[in-house]
Amino acid sequence: MTTPRDLLLVTLDVPGTRPVEQGDLSLALAGAELADLLAEESVSLEDDRIVPGLIPATGDRMRNQASAALVRQAPYETVEDWLWRRGRGLAAAYVAEMRAQGQLAAPRYRWMPAGPPQPADSPARSTAARRWAAREPVLVALAAALGIEAGRPVALDEDDDEALPTVLAAVAHAVTELEGVRQRRRIEDAAFDNIWRAP
Repeated sequence: MTTPRDLLLVTLDVPGTRPVEQGDLSLALAGAELADLLAEESVSLEDDRIVPGLIPATGDRMRNQASAALVRQAPYETVEDWLWRRGRGLAAAYVAEMRAQGQLAAPRYRWMPAGPPQPADSPARSTAARRWAAREPVLVALAAALGIEAGRPVALDEDDDEALPTVLAAVAHAVTELEGVRQRRRIEDAAFDNIWRAP
């Protein structure tokens, strides 16, 4: 499962149109996990519900956690529900895992410990850069949902089903929905502040 790690590295290496919020990244990482599980045919979609198959354990801890998190009883879980449930805190989990593996370094300035992690020079970073340069469709679509400039749209490969487009559309919708929640909170907070400042 490499797409979530590649996506995280791309968000750190490629300038976006806006800062990537941790909540947005968590949703996109959950979508990236699902895209990889679909690609290896460990899960399938029936309409928008995730149907798990046989998923052998591997040495990839995050992949094992993702497969263990799948709902294995009918009527199964929708893609949207998976994104919100699995995505909770997922960005922080990937940062911690990739730091432990030496793929991310500490923030560049010690006096700014809360800054974003820095990608370490590693084979993982090179792989992510190659996928990005090749405009790999799933990676580009997930990055675009986070506001990372991807240039002209990239079409997915012709496929018999709509599984991947369903996942990518759900990620874009969830990120938009989360931004809407943030905007409503900003408006409410501003209105509250104005009440207290009124003479």
